[in-house]
Amino acid sequence: MPDVAVPRPPQRPRRSRRRTWGYAAAWIVAATLAVSVGVIAVSSVGDSLRGRGPIGQNELIRTAELNEGAASIDPGSPRASRTFSGEYGEFVVECRGALALGVEARPARGWRTVSYEPGPDDDVDAVFSRGGLSVELEVFCNQGAPTIAELERKTLPDD
Repeated sequence: MPDVAVPRPPQRPRRSRRRTWGYAAAWIVAATLAVSVGVIAVSSVGDSLRGRGPIGQNELIRTAELNEGAASIDPGSPRASRTFSGEYGEFVVECRGALALGVEARPARGWRTVSYEPGPDDDVDAVFSRGGLSVELEVFCNQGAPTIAELERKTLPDD
């Protein structure tokens, strides 16, 4: 069998390989620099935003939640009282300025008071139930007057 010369694939000159490695290194440096600049920019902008709006008020919200129900009433604030009545009974609420007080929860015949929040707080609620029915009232002070924020009726599952 005669010797047949097998053609070799052309080899790249050394300059071409160096150029490819140079481009790769330049790309890595540029990408690293771009990511670094982005991180620094986001960090500095984020620092300036933390003091504004709800993001910066998390500590105030946590403190308010811890002190919930511990509000003090200004003795000189005007009083307004209202009785909310329904099939469930009556819920008497008094406003003293912006603070609500649950004065009394009186269930109707056949109903019972599951719970009620006496306050003082920004809102108070009472829950009445009869059999499988539950009624929850949430009352707040709107410009010093007791106002229903929510009246929720629920049918409870059979146990």
